[in-house]
Amino acid sequence: MDKLLHQIQALNQLVLQGRAMDAFEQYYDDQVVMQENALPPSIGKTANRQRETEFYGNVTQLRSMRVLDVTVGENVTMVVWHYDYTHRDWGVKNYTQVSVQHWRDDKIVREQFFYDPTYTSLAV
Repeated sequence: MDKLLHQIQALNQLVLQGRAMDAFEQYYDDQVVMQENALPPSIGKTANRQRETEFYGNVTQLRSMRVLDVTVGENVTMVVWHYDYTHRDWGVKNYTQVSVQHWRDDKIVREQFFYDPTYTSLAV
């Protein structure tokens, strides 16, 4: 589990450095399945790369992004993130999200994000 802890910490550091797409290319499997809450999943690295690129391309102001907690289990990691940003289409977003990653062969094969999609804070 030490190896998995090192991998998720390295991935998180890339994201915090503004290099989320580098983290994506390095740590995600070609067949990765990613899912927001209970919405239909996005399947495959190509589809998820486009989804991630569109998201980051629409963030107009990033005020804060930080890791609150990390936990590691048997082939699974969980990261609690806090985000505060403005999105071109969604407006001001300020929320906490739990990201659950399932790993195989040193790559994330499934990731699901849990958060309250209705929560928005206008505090900046």
